[in-house]
Amino acid sequence: MPTDSVDPGYLDMDRIPRHVGCVMDGNGRWAEQRGMARTEGHARGEHALFDVIEGALELGIEWLSVYAFSTENWNRPEDEVRFLMNFNRNILRSRCEELNQMGVRIRFVGRRDWRVPKGVVQEMDEAIELTRCNKRLTLVVAFNYGGRAEIVDAVRKIAEQQIPASRITERTIARHLYDQEMPEPDLIIRTSGEYRISNFLLWELAYSELVFTDVLWPDFDRRDLFAAIAQYQDRHRRFGQVQ
Repeated sequence: MPTDSVDPGYLDMDRIPRHVGCVMDGNGRWAEQRGMARTEGHARGEHALFDVIEGALELGIEWLSVYAFSTENWNRPEDEVRFLMNFNRNILRSRCEELNQMGVRIRFVGRRDWRVPKGVVQEMDEAIELTRCNKRLTLVVAFNYGGRAEIVDAVRKIAEQQIPASRITERTIARHLYDQEMPEPDLIIRTSGEYRISNFLLWELAYSELVFTDVLWPDFDRRDLFAAIAQYQDRHRRFGQVQ
């Protein structure tokens, strides 16, 4: 269950990352270890997500990006895909007002293609509109998202605009990504003991610090977030320079 109070006093509050990304992995394994249906793990992961959001607010993190549904997730069993579609829609419906009251602005990145039900798209748009003026924290939900797909879509936009090849720079590509306002993540956290990025924010994480933890996502809470940030603060970020 969410943690009511955890003292992050051991962290340097002047060096809190502006943008943290989370690959929320291990829901299915968490459920299988307990003899439950995989969908129960996803449901339990909601508690983890909201505790992490509260922890991010406590620290003053400005941007939190979470990997909710990847372009590869369509290959999962049909009943699990159907559950995840309805589950994410129900979260938006039941928790959107709560997030709004917390001062959280909701954004989405990913493809809005024919595979995403119209009802889910409508819930997404309503969440964006309801929370668009909030400033405490921007929650970016990567939904039907793939890092390679984002880069492909950016290149397609550039081609459609007939921008000459000689004028295409890294800045040109960055301007055509899904969310031009989103800063590059300072820290990416991957749960469940896997040491992969799994196609998450591939362009944006070029200089992100990576933290991998064995904790399965349903067991992850703000204490684990704080521990990951402590690792981040122990590192010296040089961005390719000699310092």
